Amino acid sequence: MSLLKSLGIRLPIIQAPMAGVSTAELAAAVSNAGALGSIGVAAIKAAGAREMICGVRDLCDLPFNVNVFVHQPTQQDVAREQAWLSAMAPLFEAFGAQPPTTLHPIYRSFVKDDEMLALLIETAPAIVSFHFGLPDASRISALKAAGCKLLATATNLDEALAATKAGIDAVVAQGWEAGGHRGIFDPDAPDSCLGTMALTRLLVRQCGSPVIAAGGIMDGQGIRAALDLGAIAAQLGTAFIACPESSADAAYRAALADPAAMNTVMTSAISGRPARSLPNIFTQWGETVGLPHPGYPMTYDAGKALIAAAKAAGETGYAAQWAGQGAALSRTMPAA
Repeated sequence: MSLLKSLGIRLPIIQAPMAGVSTAELAAAVSNAGALGSIGVAAIKAAGAREMICGVRDLCDLPFNVNVFVHQPTQQDVAREQAWLSAMAPLFEAFGAQPPTTLHPIYRSFVKDDEMLALLIETAPAIVSFHFGLPDASRISALKAAGCKLLATATNLDEALAATKAGIDAVVAQGWEAGGHRGIFDPDAPDSCLGTMALTRLLVRQCGSPVIAAGGIMDGQGIRAALDLGAIAAQLGTAFIACPESSADAAYRAALADPAAMNTVMTSAISGRPARSLPNIFTQWGETVGLPHPGYPMTYDAGKALIAAAKAAGETGYAAQWAGQGAALSRTMPAA
């Protein structure tokens, strides 16, 4: 019996926990429809995560997924940070604002977040998923002991084999097409940029774990193709952005419907890690800045400050509008 069927999940569809989009209402709607809903808690502390988990459970008594980021903390480089902020200063000045004077690691990695671990053990969601890497053996064992099934993103065979060896229950094969943050374990290592089709089939044949296909999948035909490759399910993120239950704002929805959505871009300028986005003023600036960014998530500290300054002035062209290569196939409809 497959992992999803063992949990009573009828449909081989997982809603990806894309930051800035996933909500308790969206996750509950997906799970209530027979698939697997997801929430992302990487950007919030344990107290906020508790509210989100309780929010889903208020609307749904079926399994859902809670996603955390497991990045290795980046050593801060003050000189690099100041150079980055100096380069951004004209962008802030255009909106009558000043860049931050210093940058901070605004997101705490699950590698060191004991409060989040304690919360997940206490609340025991049916599934916990990892992005950017794997936690240590003690955290994996503790979550398994609490009854959680575990997923981990892999962008290549080595990452998938590491997940299998660590005891992960299923691997999410994230192709180059996927929207949002690329789950590569080491962002400084060479990236083979494997597409969803090749990666899914490779992992099905060689990694030894059940595989979930992710990246560029937007409809039933794409889901069927993933299953034909041997995946147990398909994970969709961009397909859910236009749903009324998502938290995407009007500008995000309009950008998704614009013809420019045909040409998504991979950028590290917004957050400090490669992420696929709809093209906008911020991504264009990132292609020309010509400086090394300060790393993740310090770069995101600067990026969020700029996004807020621009939005306050009525400019939405700097927003983090994550989307995959299938964005032009988006359809507006309820999640169910």
